[in-house]
Amino acid sequence: MTEEDLDRIARGYREFAGEARPTSPLYARLAEHVAGSRPVLRFLAGLPTGKRQPNLLLAALQLLDGAPADGVELERRITEDGDRVRETVLARATQTNEPARCGALLPVLAQLDGPLTLVEVGTSAGLCLYPDRYGYDYDGVQVGPPGALRIRVETSGPVPVPDAVPEVAARIGIDLNPLDPTDPGDRAWLRALVWPGPVADERLRRLDAAAEVAAREPATLLRGDLVERLPDALDLAAPGSTVVVMHTALLPYVPGDVRARFVETVTGLPVRWLAQEPPGAVPGTGERPLDGWGEEFVVSLDGRPLARSAPHGGRLDWLDGGLGASRG
Repeated sequence: MTEEDLDRIARGYREFAGEARPTSPLYARLAEHVAGSRPVLRFLAGLPTGKRQPNLLLAALQLLDGAPADGVELERRITEDGDRVRETVLARATQTNEPARCGALLPVLAQLDGPLTLVEVGTSAGLCLYPDRYGYDYDGVQVGPPGALRIRVETSGPVPVPDAVPEVAARIGIDLNPLDPTDPGDRAWLRALVWPGPVADERLRRLDAAAEVAAREPATLLRGDLVERLPDALDLAAPGSTVVVMHTALLPYVPGDVRARFVETVTGLPVRWLAQEPPGAVPGTGERPLDGWGEEFVVSLDGRPLARSAPHGGRLDWLDGGLGASRG
């Protein structure tokens, strides 16, 4: 491993620090420390390329013994307990499952002809497969059933806030390693993926409530490649339903050749394609940010940009000419 390789890893952590700073100042400080620590960079360089991500390392540390208080503690834990950290990183993957993203998906789903079969690729524990089971608050407009989980969304532009949630006839998820919302170990990993910071408690409460919903009404989760398992998922679609292939914050983790095959495959299928991804991840949705993922995602349907959203939910900015019109 050359100094140039270490510098490349360091740049990735500095980019992550900029992304994390608004919502997790602690993670921003930890990432900056990693970027300047040759011992930690050498530890990361000894991992497979796909296992060096800041999200994965910091979540593994949080799962094992809680988030490090500062960079000094992080470095000590890497140097003194590196085998256990390495084992956790190798056994796990970044699988953040943020149900608040459904607040950006619902206005699109509610305008499609129902009932719907939802097929989520990169589903993690499938918590975004339940948009009809959550309650919503769009700037004071209440939508959906009452319950422990209410997703609040600040809006701008002509957001087509629905009168009701859509009917979902089938829920199918595809993931290389699907997580079980009823398994304590998988639930602990999902919680460890939540960044510590001002909104962490709210996100954890939302995660726990969504996991209870998923545990009561299990989705069909398929293990495997997102392209290879798509035909199997479509075979499970409810008769007479509109099939929606959907994904959120997935494509940057997918190798470029697989991403190209997926886009080619999904655009050739008799399905609707709903995505919430960083700009440029879906062709025709803008330019990829120069530093990391950027501060906003693009919501698109069949490759057409409709709105901008906060990466973890909570804000939705509808584009002029987007699908539908505001109902007030």
